[in-house]
Amino acid sequence: MSSEFAPSKHRQPSQRRVISDGSSSRTFATAPQSILHQSACGAASDVTGVAFGGRAWETFAHGADVGVRGRGANIAEAFANAAVALTSAITDPAAVRQEREVSLACQAPDAELLLYDFLNAVVTAMAVEDLIFGRYDVRIEGDRLTAYAFGEPVDAPRHAPAVEVKGATLTELKVACEDGRWIAQCVVDV
Repeated sequence: MSSEFAPSKHRQPSQRRVISDGSSSRTFATAPQSILHQSACGAASDVTGVAFGGRAWETFAHGADVGVRGRGANIAEAFANAAVALTSAITDPAAVRQEREVSLACQAPDAELLLYDFLNAVVTAMAVEDLIFGRYDVRIEGDRLTAYAFGEPVDAPRHAPAVEVKGATLTELKVACEDGRWIAQCVVDV
């Protein structure tokens, strides 16, 4: 069984968008050539990334909330690893069985908003389906992201959830190339 969550609608190229999540706000001018079409790290604009295990992800403290950060050889791999970091704030991703698959889709005018929308789609899918995910397969084509999240129903005694992630925020939202590798990060509200 799979579900699809599409938290973002298509925006016209000349539009300006103001995003506020209660703690911060940003204004974005949506241009036809977004960061997704650039190859600052030498990656093609259409890329696929799979994340499971390894340590290409981390969490970091941010007041009462938690920051999630993923790294990768391409932007899709960095997004997938940021989602694994989100899972790690809740439970050990390696302890999550891959029994169910949920499809996710979103679209945004730039890479940072795409990460924001993707992580919120993950949180929504977890809440609606009562699942926890341990692996993500992400594909980014232009300004569109499609992903499969693999996991299982939440088993509180076995997963021992540390926190409940309420959603991604715009705080410390960043998608960039650093030292030849992509980084994707933001703070999640817990």
